[in-house]
Amino acid sequence: MSEIFGSDVYAPKEIAARVESVGVAKVQLSVLSTAMLGVLAGAFIGLGALFFVLIKSDATLGFAVGQVMGGVAFSLGLILIIVAGAELFTGNNLLVMAWADGQVTTTDVLKNWMIVFVGNFVGATGLALLVFYSGHPLMNDGAIAAKYIEIATAKVSMPFWTAFFRGVLCNILVCMAVWMTLAGRSIIDKVVVIVFPISAFVAAGFEHCIANMYLIPMGILLETTAQADVGLHVVSWQGLLSNLFPVIIGNLVGGSVLVGFVYYIIYLRAKP
Repeated sequence: MSEIFGSDVYAPKEIAARVESVGVAKVQLSVLSTAMLGVLAGAFIGLGALFFVLIKSDATLGFAVGQVMGGVAFSLGLILIIVAGAELFTGNNLLVMAWADGQVTTTDVLKNWMIVFVGNFVGATGLALLVFYSGHPLMNDGAIAAKYIEIATAKVSMPFWTAFFRGVLCNILVCMAVWMTLAGRSIIDKVVVIVFPISAFVAAGFEHCIANMYLIPMGILLETTAQADVGLHVVSWQGLLSNLFPVIIGNLVGGSVLVGFVYYIIYLRAKP
């Protein structure tokens, strides 16, 4: 193993081999296990988004401070996924490495993505319902509810190509975070390498399709009830679809092509 600054970590070439072996293991999971782990991941990302909105609802914070602190808080989602165990659609875009190396089939990859995606949606939207009925958005004199609606309105109003490119940039950072967790051995290693790329994508305003499955439904719930008399009532399920379509494509390009396939070419294509 490589020794970097005195720490026992895996070298990038070893990480590539580990990502490939993990990808093979993922497609061998049963449908039920994959679906349940997908539900957990959607809920975990939703918890990270909840933490982010809580920070952002504080109007006393400056823009940069609020964005960065919110990004650090959002990192909770991927920390829970990596440490506790769950299946995230955007992270599983790295399955393309095992696919490109012939270790799994196209059907294996598409089946995994479909099951995990549906599970993520159920987990994220289900958490939105639980949080909505808990009354949490009413905290801070309703500022949290207002922030949810503001965020959701901005997302459903985003132009297609803006959402697409923000999706690309988002999943480059998400997949790099997942990639680097496989370099470390301890929980501390994994948490440290998650926080910086995840907080960066959130602070920069990039788009994550699973986070949007929590944030936009929450905006819909709040905007259509008496819990929050704010907004222009433009957040809808159609708006959710119009946001998710370009963001999903962007996430796929960023994670599968610009991270997974690039690292396949560098470390796995020419192996003996």
